[in-house]
Amino acid sequence: MPSSLKDTTTLHNGVKMPWFGLGVYKVQEGDEVISAVKAAIKNGYISIDTAALYQNEDGVGRAIKESGVPREDLFITTKVWNTDQGYESALQAFETSIQKLGLDYIDLYLIHWPVKGKFIDTWKALEKLYKDGRVRAIGVSNFHVHHLKELLTHAEIKPMVNQLEYHPHLTQLEVHEFCKQEGIQLEAWSPLKRGKLFDDPVINNIAKKYRKTAAQVILRWDLQNEVVTIPKSVKEQRIIENATIFDFELTMEEMKKINGLNRNERVGTNPDSFDL
Repeated sequence: MPSSLKDTTTLHNGVKMPWFGLGVYKVQEGDEVISAVKAAIKNGYISIDTAALYQNEDGVGRAIKESGVPREDLFITTKVWNTDQGYESALQAFETSIQKLGLDYIDLYLIHWPVKGKFIDTWKALEKLYKDGRVRAIGVSNFHVHHLKELLTHAEIKPMVNQLEYHPHLTQLEVHEFCKQEGIQLEAWSPLKRGKLFDDPVINNIAKKYRKTAAQVILRWDLQNEVVTIPKSVKEQRIIENATIFDFELTMEEMKKINGLNRNERVGTNPDSFDL
């Protein structure tokens, strides 16, 4: 089990990806994102997850530069947005992202959503970027099992990561199982269900026992389920608190109880019915 923010899982191509990082969805470009990313890096985070859609890649890049931490010690993820899907347009979108971030390479580049009729061509673009050494790992986001199966029939390189909505009300068992079989690392976005789990009695009882917050228990549950997690926060105190999860361990019984909270309930869009 990971015992610090520096601990990593090894992706199927040998690249080491931190188990824990900072997500910056809906974090405002400019001062807000710069201070959040700098606070995270200052407090030991090495993984930062952004996307073209978030419109804050410039700020993330600036924070990385100003953090004083060597580039190679960090793990940076960004994603190609739906309107840029397709072979040439995805390659172009990558150039835009890398320029905004001010980096020479990206650690993990993801297809943001499985846009029908386009994600195969987009994947070919990601494979090219990977072969050219512009990205260290490539993956997908919000892919159900049937999307993954379709992709795998055309892919030369298997995705290394599938990032999707994952929390105790949406345990994604089928896709988790499939990804395990295929050696694809699962990663959680919205791991705290945007705060909607904080008053759950099961989680709070467990939290009381360990003198932890509900958020800390949920994030610990992610890790013990072998899911990479990237909670978002803009407050330094919360950024520190979210990461204080390496000093306790949930029992198998507690893990089962939290697993049992599943309702197949989303706060985000269902990848089968999205229109983004």
